[in-house]
Formats: sequence, C-alpha cells, structure tokens
Amino acid sequence: MVTPILPLTLRDVELRRGGRRILGPLSLTVSGAGITVLMGPNGSGKTSLLRVMHGLERITRGTVDWQGGAQDVRARQAFVFQTPILMRRKVADCIAYPLHLDGVPRKAARARAAEMAAAVGLADALDKPSAVLSGGEKQKLALARALIRTPEVLFLDEPCANLDGRSTREIESILTRARDAGTRIVMSTHDLGQARRLADEVWFLYGGLLVETAASAAFFAAPRTAQAAAYLKGDLLP
Repeated sequence: MVTPILPLTLRDVELRRGGRRILGPLSLTVSGAGITVLMGPNGSGKTSLLRVMHGLERITRGTVDWQGGAQDVRARQAFVFQTPILMRRKVADCIAYPLHLDGVPRKAARARAAEMAAAVGLADALDKPSAVLSGGEKQKLALARALIRTPEVLFLDEPCANLDGRSTREIESILTRARDAGTRIVMSTHDLGQARRLADEVWFLYGGLLVETAASAAFFAAPRTAQAAAYLKGDLLP
C-alpha cells in the first residue's frame, strides 16, 4: 500500500529576501481532498506560498513537513507556473518527459502521453512543436505534463491568467476532473468567478500573512476580516 504524502504541515514559516519579509510567519495544513484557492491582492504572498509548499523556496524560519520521504514527495506532487515552461520538443515528447525521467520505456510513455493529450484536448497536436501552440494550448500541455504521473498534490499559480473565456472553461474542466480523480489541488487566482466555481476552501493572504481561511461558501457569503470583505467588494487595499 502506498503511503500518502499528505498532510503537508507548515509551522511558523517565514520567508525573507534581502532583509525584507515576503511571507509569514504563518502555519497551515494541507490535507483531505478538493481544491484550495489562494486569494489576495498583488504582492500578498500567494506565489511565494505556493513555491514554499512545493519546495522551490528556501524558507528563513519554520518548518515544511510532508508525510512522505523526500523522494516520494518529489515524484508525487507537481507545479504548473503562470507562464508555462516548455521544452523545444514536440507536444507528445513534452507531455511524456516526466515518464522518461522515471525510466518508463519510450513506447509506453508516448502511449500514455497520447492519452493525456486527448484528455486535455490536444489529441490533434501531438506532433506539433510546442512553441507553435496558442496560450491556452500551452497551458493544457503544462497541465497534461503535470498530471501524467497522477500526482497526489498539484500546485498552480494563476493557471488561467491571460486566457480567453473558452480556454478558461476548458482548463477548469481539466482541474475538476483531476480533483474528482483524487488529486489535491492548491491554486492561486485573481478571478473571483473562478474561485467561486472551483474552490472548496479559500485562503486569503494579505501582506504576506494568512489572514483568513474558510469554506468557499462561507468566505464569499460572509468574510470575517475587513481585508477580505474589502477585496471582495473590489476596494483597493493599502
């Protein structure tokens, strides 16, 4: 039986750069199922928190503890950046790349990549160079590559930024299917409508601090903090 890598627990985490506090101190736990949406104004620490949880940032203070060992954690979580990172390869090879790293034979990896491409709407683009894809297609490719290992946890930083409505709907559909298949998702967004559609719970950050956490329905109906209430009204926060 495979041991879960969740819960992920952050205790008294603080991140500083050049003597300036970027994030924290904060403590939180990622567990259970569903989609957590990080919200807050620009500069509130959303991207930094995602990077800390994923392991891309070296924290100044505190602890970041997964349930599993380091090797399991690396293999069973994934991160999709706001601007997709693409390789100079065909779509099929880009999607299959994580399986190549795992030692999966080329034929089997490409077959699985074809399945993932079909699942995200890129079945007709397998032999195209990744560089010629549209913005929405590039984000689908990044999601397919992240999901090909069936990660236990998926982190996403503004996955639909700068996409049109159709592409946004398609990306959201991919995410809800991944959630329903058992992947725990933690993502940031500035799109209130998207947060309402996707979030099971909301974490609201302001000034590098986690100032409010709540189930989605409760957060949007009656935010507990003045900062969150102002943000939802569209007010400018200092």
